[in-house]
Amino acid sequence: MAVDTQSHEDVRRLQHELMNYVVLDPACGSGNFLYTAYRELRRIERRLHERERELRLAEGRHVSDQGALATFFPLTNIKGIDIDAFAVSLARVTLWMGHKLAVDELDLDEATLPLADLSGIRVADALRVPWPRASVIVGNPPFHGDRNLRGLMGDDYVEWLKREFDCGVKDHCVYWFRKAHDHLAEGQRAGLVGTNSISQNRARSASLNYIVERRGVITDAVSTQPWPGDAVVEVAIVNWVNEPDPLPSHFVLDEQAVEGIDTALRSSTIPIADVPVLPANKGRAYQGLLPGAQYDLTLQEGRALRAAREATYEDVVKPYLTSKDIASTVDQRPSRFIIDFGQMALEEAMRYRAALQVVRDHAKQARESSASYSRNPRWWQLLWPRPDLRRAIAGLERFIAGTRVGKRILFVWCEPDWRPSDATNVFALDSDYAMGVLTSRIHTDWARARSSTLRTDIRYTPSSAFETFPWPQAAGEQRQRIAHLSRDVIELRSTLCCEHAIGLTTLYNRVDDGAYSALRAGQRDLDLAVLAAYGWSSSLLEDVRQRNRKLLDLNSAILAGDVPYSPF
Repeated sequence: MAVDTQSHEDVRRLQHELMNYVVLDPACGSGNFLYTAYRELRRIERRLHERERELRLAEGRHVSDQGALATFFPLTNIKGIDIDAFAVSLARVTLWMGHKLAVDELDLDEATLPLADLSGIRVADALRVPWPRASVIVGNPPFHGDRNLRGLMGDDYVEWLKREFDCGVKDHCVYWFRKAHDHLAEGQRAGLVGTNSISQNRARSASLNYIVERRGVITDAVSTQPWPGDAVVEVAIVNWVNEPDPLPSHFVLDEQAVEGIDTALRSSTIPIADVPVLPANKGRAYQGLLPGAQYDLTLQEGRALRAAREATYEDVVKPYLTSKDIASTVDQRPSRFIIDFGQMALEEAMRYRAALQVVRDHAKQARESSASYSRNPRWWQLLWPRPDLRRAIAGLERFIAGTRVGKRILFVWCEPDWRPSDATNVFALDSDYAMGVLTSRIHTDWARARSSTLRTDIRYTPSSAFETFPWPQAAGEQRQRIAHLSRDVIELRSTLCCEHAIGLTTLYNRVDDGAYSALRAGQRDLDLAVLAAYGWSSSLLEDVRQRNRKLLDLNSAILAGDVPYSPF
């Protein structure tokens, strides 16, 4: 609660809000969290009293004038639940002591006797009883792991948990996260300590995913740290708000400001870690070919072999596109060749005698001695020949490849006989419209938030970045405009690279520095056209969090069958 007041009315409004502010710890133990919350609320109240005095003095009025704040934050607004009766007794004593210390520390004219009624801190199993109304929920629920629950709580209790919360057997703290979120009204907050499993795998789906899927927003978190108490466990601390309006603009993760936090407790503008794949998107994006040994050739070696007359070596000696070619070469074309027998049997590969001999000399031994040899013991073939990829691009007059790891997410057009390396991703798409959507900020910002990192680089993973991405349902003029703008951007960047003898990475570094205004304008026009195809306001172009949240909502609506969907 920020003490931002310019008038007596502001002060009174905040004091009224404070007097009705209720803190609940549903696993309160001896009351440490409640004590800390109470002391901080009393300090806020003290600042309100001081502000009231400042305003009266500024107006030349006596501080004792009628209307000065005379009420005090009630200790009865502090609520708690714990299964241990002795802990509850300690919590009450702790808060009575806290009341006395606050009065002395803040020099308040407030009676501390008789002792306040703290029956609102009570003995119960918090998961089995209704919780009192609260403005905020705090605490550190029990840390029992899912494998220990039956031994500690008994079979009947575990079966009740499964029925009540409908999420199977999880770490004990998971159920507190679910119940806490269900108890929050719109705009209310919670902050809980849990085992760090809440951000991992099965426990995440039942806790933090549950919160975000129901319009909760994680605003502040510590991803993992050792618990300072007796339990030998790593914990996470998560603060969130339910259905905020507007969305928060300030996020802190591990004491660092970030653009947003996902449910894996990573910096991300997409709030959930497990965005479902859209089935209609599958079968179009693949990692490139993984050779597994030295099957590549220099341009000179490849051209010489392709010129040999005893066989049609163009069948198996192919231009080989790497991520470096995409990012760094002037023309974004392959700078090497590769010997690729596809899925040929050895006797068929023997028709290309010279090419097979090169593979025998340079790749066979390395392949046969590698730990991955069993994946494909056909040494003359690439380790991962990727038949699905080959089928997907077969018959296309061109297809798209993109960098798999790098500072930037870049896409280029490929000719049908090019062989992209495993350092690239391949997209079985051939329209200018598809290239336009992929190169738009709407997609690349989504992909950046859905991708893992390698040092400081982005690792684009098709399953998480592409297959989850909901495409706009563009048709007619909208689709044609995106295609037209896409052609313009690709043509202009190619021209600039050639004119200045630079690659795409250098080009876009200069764009970031303020160069090439025509390219910046063209990219912005493309981005706005893609936004318009979704039917969204142009203001979203500068609000990546809202944009990605809307894409996430669209993903959910598509999966639920609420909107028709036909990508590409």
